[in-house]
Amino acid sequence: MKVGIVGATGYGGAELLRILGSHPEFAITSLYTSSQQGNLIEQHYPHLTGIFPQKLEEINPVEMAKHTDLIFLATPSGVSSELAPKLLEKGCTVIDLSGDFRLKNLENYETWYNKPAPLQKWVNQAVYSIPELNRTEVKGAKFISNPGCYPTATLLGLAPVIKENLLAEGSVIIDAKSGVSGAGRSASLGTIYSELNENLKIYKVNQHQHIPEIEQTLQQFGYQSPITFQTHLVPMTRGIMTTIYGTIDSSMTEERLWNLYQEFYEDKIFVRVRRLGTFPTTKEVLGSNFCDIGVALDNRTGRVTIVSVIDNLMKGAASQAVQNANIMFGFDESLGLTFSPVYP
Repeated sequence: MKVGIVGATGYGGAELLRILGSHPEFAITSLYTSSQQGNLIEQHYPHLTGIFPQKLEEINPVEMAKHTDLIFLATPSGVSSELAPKLLEKGCTVIDLSGDFRLKNLENYETWYNKPAPLQKWVNQAVYSIPELNRTEVKGAKFISNPGCYPTATLLGLAPVIKENLLAEGSVIIDAKSGVSGAGRSASLGTIYSELNENLKIYKVNQHQHIPEIEQTLQQFGYQSPITFQTHLVPMTRGIMTTIYGTIDSSMTEERLWNLYQEFYEDKIFVRVRRLGTFPTTKEVLGSNFCDIGVALDNRTGRVTIVSVIDNLMKGAASQAVQNANIMFGFDESLGLTFSPVYP
Protein backbone atom coordinates (compact mmCIF):
# COMPACT_ATOMS: atom_id res chain seq x y z
CA MET A 1 0.00 0.00 0.00
CA LYS A 2 1.44 3.36 -1.04
CA VAL A 3 1.42 5.89 1.80
CA GLY A 4 1.83 9.66 1.82
CA ILE A 5 2.41 11.80 4.91
CA VAL A 6 1.52 15.48 5.21
CA GLY A 7 3.37 17.07 8.12
CA ALA A 8 6.35 14.71 8.24
CA THR A 9 8.55 17.45 9.76
CA GLY A 10 6.52 17.44 13.00
CA TYR A 11 6.97 15.02 15.86
CA GLY A 12 3.90 12.97 14.97
CA GLY A 13 4.98 12.78 11.36
CA ALA A 14 8.48 11.67 12.36
CA GLU A 15 6.99 8.84 14.40
CA LEU A 16 4.88 7.79 11.42
CA LEU A 17 8.11 7.58 9.43
CA ARG A 18 9.71 5.40 12.09
CA ILE A 19 6.75 3.01 12.30
CA LEU A 20 5.88 2.78 8.62
CA GLY A 21 9.51 2.44 7.58
CA SER A 22 9.46 -1.17 8.77
CA HIS A 23 5.78 -1.97 8.22
CA PRO A 24 5.34 -5.09 6.05
CA GLU A 25 2.29 -3.80 4.13
CA PHE A 26 2.71 -0.02 3.92
CA ALA A 27 5.40 1.74 1.90
CA ILE A 28 6.12 5.45 2.31
CA THR A 29 6.18 6.87 -1.20
CA SER A 30 5.58 10.58 -0.65
CA LEU A 31 6.17 13.25 1.98
CA TYR A 32 4.27 16.51 1.56
CA THR A 33 4.79 20.02 2.88
CA SER A 34 3.23 23.44 2.47
CA SER A 35 6.49 25.38 2.63
CA GLN A 36 9.61 23.19 2.43
CA GLN A 37 9.29 21.70 -1.06
CA GLY A 38 12.51 20.22 -2.38
CA ASN A 39 14.15 19.78 1.01
CA LEU A 40 15.23 16.33 2.10
CA ILE A 41 13.52 15.06 5.24
CA GLU A 42 16.97 14.45 6.74
CA GLN A 43 17.57 18.22 6.69
CA HIS A 44 14.84 18.46 9.32
CA TYR A 45 15.69 15.20 11.11
CA PRO A 46 19.37 14.25 10.76
CA HIS A 47 18.71 10.97 12.59
CA LEU A 48 16.92 9.84 9.41
CA THR A 49 20.02 10.30 7.23
CA GLY A 50 20.35 7.40 4.82
CA ILE A 51 17.04 5.89 5.97
CA PHE A 52 14.51 8.07 4.14
CA PRO A 53 16.05 9.72 1.07
CA GLN A 54 12.76 11.35 -0.01
CA LYS A 55 12.37 15.00 -0.79
CA LEU A 56 9.40 16.94 0.52
CA GLU A 57 6.80 17.50 -2.18
CA GLU A 58 4.17 20.15 -2.83
CA ILE A 59 0.65 19.52 -1.59
CA ASN A 60 -1.47 18.88 -4.68
CA PRO A 61 -4.61 16.76 -4.06
CA VAL A 62 -4.88 15.66 -7.70
CA GLU A 63 -1.32 14.32 -7.81
CA MET A 64 -1.55 12.91 -4.28
CA ALA A 65 -4.58 10.83 -5.26
CA LYS A 66 -2.68 9.41 -8.24
CA HIS A 67 0.31 8.25 -6.26
CA THR A 68 -1.01 7.11 -2.86
CA ASP A 69 -3.44 4.58 -1.41
CA LEU A 70 -3.53 6.27 2.00
CA ILE A 71 -2.63 9.72 3.29
CA PHE A 72 -1.87 10.57 6.91
CA LEU A 73 -2.48 14.19 7.89
CA ALA A 74 -0.11 14.98 10.75
CA THR A 75 -1.05 18.65 10.62
CA PRO A 76 -2.13 21.30 13.12
CA SER A 77 -5.82 21.92 13.72
CA GLY A 78 -7.21 24.27 11.10
CA VAL A 79 -5.11 22.79 8.30
CA SER A 80 -6.84 19.45 7.95
CA SER A 81 -10.27 21.05 7.82
CA GLU A 82 -9.24 22.66 4.52
CA LEU A 83 -7.11 19.86 3.09
CA ALA A 84 -8.97 16.66 3.99
CA PRO A 85 -12.14 17.47 1.99
CA LYS A 86 -10.07 18.20 -1.12
CA LEU A 87 -8.28 14.86 -0.79
CA LEU A 88 -11.49 12.94 -0.12
CA GLU A 89 -13.14 14.50 -3.17
CA LYS A 90 -10.26 13.17 -5.28
CA GLY A 91 -10.80 9.66 -3.92
CA CYS A 92 -8.04 9.56 -1.31
CA THR A 93 -8.28 7.49 1.85
CA VAL A 94 -7.37 9.76 4.76
CA ILE A 95 -6.39 9.41 8.42
CA ASP A 96 -6.38 12.78 10.16
CA LEU A 97 -4.29 13.14 13.32
CA SER A 98 -5.54 16.66 14.08
CA GLY A 99 -8.63 17.65 16.05
CA ASP A 100 -10.56 19.09 13.12
CA PHE A 101 -13.06 16.26 12.61
CA ARG A 102 -13.34 14.77 16.10
CA LEU A 103 -16.24 16.86 17.39
CA LYS A 104 -19.59 16.14 15.77
CA ASN A 105 -21.08 19.35 17.16
CA LEU A 106 -19.65 22.20 15.07
CA GLU A 107 -20.49 24.85 17.67
CA ASN A 108 -18.38 22.93 20.16
CA TYR A 109 -15.50 22.88 17.70
CA GLU A 110 -15.60 26.64 17.13
CA THR A 111 -15.94 27.32 20.87
CA TRP A 112 -13.13 25.07 22.04
CA TYR A 113 -10.71 25.40 19.10
CA ASN A 114 -11.47 29.03 18.28
CA LYS A 115 -11.37 28.26 14.56
CA PRO A 116 -13.99 28.03 11.80
CA ALA A 117 -15.53 24.57 11.75
CA PRO A 118 -15.31 22.27 8.73
CA LEU A 119 -18.49 21.44 6.83
CA GLN A 120 -20.86 19.12 8.66
CA LYS A 121 -20.91 16.58 5.83
CA TRP A 122 -17.19 15.90 6.22
CA VAL A 123 -17.44 15.70 10.00
CA ASN A 124 -20.25 13.17 9.59
CA GLN A 125 -18.11 11.07 7.24
CA ALA A 126 -15.16 10.92 9.64
CA VAL A 127 -15.03 7.78 11.80
CA TYR A 128 -13.65 8.69 15.23
CA SER A 129 -11.69 5.66 16.33
CA ILE A 130 -9.95 4.43 19.41
CA PRO A 131 -9.65 0.89 17.96
CA GLU A 132 -10.17 -0.91 21.26
CA LEU A 133 -13.55 0.78 21.64
CA ASN A 134 -15.00 0.80 18.11
CA ARG A 135 -12.91 -1.25 15.68
CA THR A 136 -15.97 -2.55 13.81
CA GLU A 137 -16.66 0.91 12.36
CA VAL A 138 -13.14 1.26 11.01
CA LYS A 139 -12.83 -1.64 8.59
CA GLY A 140 -13.38 -0.41 5.06
CA ALA A 141 -13.71 3.25 6.10
CA LYS A 142 -12.31 5.97 3.85
CA PHE A 143 -11.85 8.70 6.44
CA ILE A 144 -10.63 8.28 10.03
CA SER A 145 -10.42 10.97 12.69
CA ASN A 146 -7.62 9.79 14.96
CA PRO A 147 -8.30 10.61 18.65
CA GLY A 148 -6.34 13.05 20.76
CA CYS A 149 -3.65 11.89 23.17
CA TYR A 150 -5.38 12.89 26.41
CA PRO A 151 -8.75 11.44 25.29
CA THR A 152 -7.09 8.14 24.34
CA ALA A 153 -5.56 7.65 27.78
CA THR A 154 -8.68 8.92 29.55
CA LEU A 155 -11.29 6.97 27.60
CA LEU A 156 -9.36 3.69 27.72
CA GLY A 157 -9.10 4.20 31.47
CA LEU A 158 -12.80 4.95 31.92
CA ALA A 159 -14.50 2.70 29.35
CA PRO A 160 -14.94 -0.48 31.45
CA VAL A 161 -16.64 1.24 34.39
CA ILE A 162 -18.63 3.75 32.32
CA LYS A 163 -20.01 1.09 30.00
CA GLU A 164 -21.19 -0.86 33.05
CA ASN A 165 -22.80 2.30 34.49
CA LEU A 166 -20.74 1.99 37.67
CA LEU A 167 -19.69 5.63 38.20
CA ALA A 168 -21.98 8.24 39.72
CA GLU A 169 -22.99 11.07 37.43
CA GLY A 170 -21.00 14.23 38.11
CA SER A 171 -18.22 12.45 39.98
CA VAL A 172 -15.51 12.02 37.32
CA ILE A 173 -12.33 14.05 37.84
CA ILE A 174 -9.29 13.64 35.58
CA ASP A 175 -5.84 14.86 36.57
CA ALA A 176 -3.70 14.61 33.43
CA LYS A 177 0.02 15.23 32.90
CA SER A 178 1.99 15.32 29.67
CA GLY A 179 5.53 15.63 28.42
CA VAL A 180 6.47 18.69 26.39
CA SER A 181 6.47 16.99 22.96
CA GLY A 182 2.67 17.26 23.05
CA ALA A 183 3.10 20.98 22.38
CA GLY A 184 4.76 20.27 19.03
CA ARG A 185 8.14 21.21 17.60
CA SER A 186 7.76 24.98 17.41
CA ALA A 187 9.43 26.84 20.26
CA SER A 188 7.36 28.92 22.68
CA LEU A 189 8.05 30.65 25.96
CA GLY A 190 6.22 28.00 27.95
CA THR A 191 8.22 25.10 26.52
CA ILE A 192 11.80 26.37 26.41
CA TYR A 193 14.24 24.61 28.73
CA SER A 194 14.73 27.42 31.24
CA GLU A 195 10.96 27.74 31.75
CA LEU A 196 10.19 24.01 31.88
CA ASN A 197 13.15 22.46 33.66
CA GLU A 198 12.54 21.70 37.36
CA ASN A 199 9.04 23.10 36.98
CA LEU A 200 5.48 21.78 36.97
CA LYS A 201 2.59 23.82 35.72
CA ILE A 202 -1.09 23.54 35.06
CA TYR A 203 -2.40 24.94 31.78
CA LYS A 204 -5.69 25.58 29.95
CA VAL A 205 -7.59 25.33 33.23
CA ASN A 206 -11.18 24.29 32.42
CA GLN A 207 -10.49 25.23 28.79
CA HIS A 208 -8.63 22.33 27.21
CA GLN A 209 -9.94 21.46 23.75
CA HIS A 210 -9.95 17.76 24.59
CA ILE A 211 -12.72 18.19 27.17
CA PRO A 212 -15.62 18.07 24.64
CA GLU A 213 -13.94 15.16 22.83
CA ILE A 214 -13.90 13.11 26.02
CA GLU A 215 -17.43 14.13 26.98
CA GLN A 216 -18.75 13.29 23.50
CA THR A 217 -17.59 9.68 23.82
CA LEU A 218 -18.65 9.31 27.45
CA GLN A 219 -22.14 10.46 26.47
CA GLN A 220 -22.23 7.74 23.82
CA PHE A 221 -21.37 5.27 26.60
CA GLY A 222 -24.22 6.60 28.77
CA TYR A 223 -22.43 9.01 31.10
CA GLN A 224 -24.13 12.38 30.62
CA SER A 225 -22.51 14.74 33.14
CA PRO A 226 -19.71 17.21 32.44
CA ILE A 227 -16.27 16.14 33.63
CA THR A 228 -13.58 17.98 35.54
CA PHE A 229 -10.43 17.70 33.43
CA GLN A 230 -7.14 19.48 34.15
CA THR A 231 -3.83 19.22 32.31
CA HIS A 232 -0.29 19.74 33.53
CA LEU A 233 3.03 20.06 31.75
CA VAL A 234 5.88 18.07 33.27
CA PRO A 235 9.61 18.39 32.48
CA MET A 236 9.99 15.29 30.33
CA THR A 237 9.98 14.80 26.58
CA ARG A 238 7.10 12.40 26.07
CA GLY A 239 4.42 10.44 27.87
CA ILE A 240 0.99 11.00 29.39
CA MET A 241 -0.37 9.92 32.76
CA THR A 242 -4.04 10.39 33.53
CA THR A 243 -5.13 9.81 37.11
CA ILE A 244 -8.91 9.45 37.13
CA TYR A 245 -11.24 9.58 40.12
CA GLY A 246 -14.93 8.75 40.40
CA THR A 247 -17.52 7.63 42.91
CA ILE A 248 -18.28 3.97 42.21
CA ASP A 249 -21.23 1.70 42.88
CA SER A 250 -21.21 0.70 46.57
CA SER A 251 -21.44 -3.01 45.77
CA MET A 252 -18.11 -2.99 43.94
CA THR A 253 -15.03 -4.62 45.45
CA GLU A 254 -11.47 -4.02 44.34
CA GLU A 255 -11.07 -7.58 43.09
CA ARG A 256 -14.27 -7.36 41.06
CA LEU A 257 -13.10 -4.03 39.67
CA TRP A 258 -9.80 -5.55 38.56
CA ASN A 259 -11.57 -8.56 37.02
CA LEU A 260 -13.83 -6.17 35.08
CA TYR A 261 -10.80 -4.50 33.50
CA GLN A 262 -9.12 -7.82 32.79
CA GLU A 263 -12.18 -9.16 31.02
CA PHE A 264 -12.86 -5.93 29.10
CA TYR A 265 -9.34 -5.83 27.64
CA GLU A 266 -8.51 -9.54 27.44
CA ASP A 267 -8.66 -9.58 23.61
CA LYS A 268 -7.06 -6.16 23.12
CA ILE A 269 -3.34 -6.62 22.66
CA PHE A 270 -2.31 -3.02 23.25
CA VAL A 271 -4.01 -2.44 26.61
CA ARG A 272 -2.25 -4.02 29.57
CA VAL A 273 -3.94 -4.11 32.98
CA ARG A 274 -1.54 -4.18 35.91
CA ARG A 275 -1.86 -6.51 38.86
CA LEU A 276 -3.69 -5.13 41.89
CA GLY A 277 -1.47 -2.93 44.00
CA THR A 278 0.79 -1.97 41.08
CA PHE A 279 0.56 1.06 38.84
CA PRO A 280 2.16 1.94 35.49
CA THR A 281 4.68 4.66 34.74
CA THR A 282 5.12 6.61 31.53
CA LYS A 283 8.57 5.15 30.86
CA GLU A 284 7.08 1.66 30.72
CA VAL A 285 5.18 2.51 27.51
CA LEU A 286 7.78 4.84 25.96
CA GLY A 287 7.99 4.51 22.18
CA SER A 288 5.22 1.91 22.01
CA ASN A 289 1.54 1.53 21.15
CA PHE A 290 0.66 0.26 24.63
CA CYS A 291 -1.74 1.79 27.10
CA ASP A 292 -1.07 0.49 30.63
CA ILE A 293 -3.76 0.75 33.29
CA GLY A 294 -3.81 0.29 37.06
CA VAL A 295 -6.90 0.45 39.27
CA ALA A 296 -7.63 0.81 42.98
CA LEU A 297 -10.74 1.18 45.13
CA ASP A 298 -10.84 3.23 48.32
CA ASN A 299 -13.53 1.69 50.52
CA ARG A 300 -13.27 4.61 52.93
CA THR A 301 -14.36 7.19 50.33
CA GLY A 302 -16.19 4.97 47.86
CA ARG A 303 -14.03 6.30 45.03
CA VAL A 304 -12.11 4.47 42.37
CA THR A 305 -8.66 5.58 41.19
CA ILE A 306 -7.69 4.66 37.63
CA VAL A 307 -4.16 5.33 36.34
CA SER A 308 -3.72 5.20 32.57
CA VAL A 309 -0.42 5.87 30.75
CA ILE A 310 0.51 6.17 27.07
CA ASP A 311 3.22 7.66 24.90
CA ASN A 312 1.53 10.81 23.58
CA LEU A 313 3.32 10.61 20.22
CA MET A 314 2.54 6.92 19.76
CA LYS A 315 -0.72 5.52 21.16
CA GLY A 316 -1.72 9.18 21.46
CA ALA A 317 -1.01 9.88 17.79
CA ALA A 318 1.14 8.01 15.24
CA SER A 319 1.00 4.34 16.25
CA GLN A 320 -2.73 4.53 16.93
CA ALA A 321 -3.15 6.00 13.44
CA VAL A 322 -1.26 3.01 12.01
CA GLN A 323 -3.38 0.66 14.12
CA ASN A 324 -6.46 2.27 12.56
CA ALA A 325 -4.89 1.96 9.10
CA ASN A 326 -4.29 -1.75 9.64
CA ILE A 327 -7.95 -2.28 10.46
CA MET A 328 -9.14 -0.10 7.56
CA PHE A 329 -7.32 -2.27 5.03
CA GLY A 330 -8.15 -5.62 6.62
CA PHE A 331 -4.75 -6.36 8.15
CA ASP A 332 -4.19 -7.62 11.69
CA GLU A 333 -4.42 -4.49 13.83
CA SER A 334 -1.07 -5.23 15.52
CA LEU A 335 0.84 -5.50 12.23
CA GLY A 336 4.07 -3.51 12.45
CA LEU A 337 3.29 -2.37 16.00
CA THR A 338 4.36 -5.20 18.30
CA PHE A 339 7.76 -3.71 19.17
CA SER A 340 8.44 -3.38 22.88
CA PRO A 341 8.70 -0.06 24.74
CA VAL A 342 12.10 1.66 24.96
CA TYR A 343 13.54 1.20 28.44
CA PRO A 344 15.10 2.78 30.43
